[in-house]
Amino acid sequence: MVVGARLRKAAAENPKKVVGLIDLVNLSSTLRVGQSQISQLGCFIKVWSYIKAHNLQDSRNKNVVNCDDKLKSILLGKPRVELVELPNLIKLHFPKVTK
Repeated sequence: MVVGARLRKAAAENPKKVVGLIDLVNLSSTLRVGQSQISQLGCFIKVWSYIKAHNLQDSRNKNVVNCDDKLKSILLGKPRVELVELPNLIKLHFPKVTK
């Protein structure tokens, strides 16, 4: 699997960054959907799956997501979000790792 290989390589090169992505944290009530804990990476994958399942990508510009009400509650109430902003907006729901 390509993602697994990339993750292992990234972990070897910079383990502190990867820890923040894969450590399980308790979810806020805003993000809780059947799970009480999830990693930042897992949360991003679930949000991306939701976007794809509900066809929320802009039809003209695939780099933009048109948020529905559920997604707005997670992404600071923004009606449209560019894909490059998505990881940073999700990261706001996770506590900063201090080690």
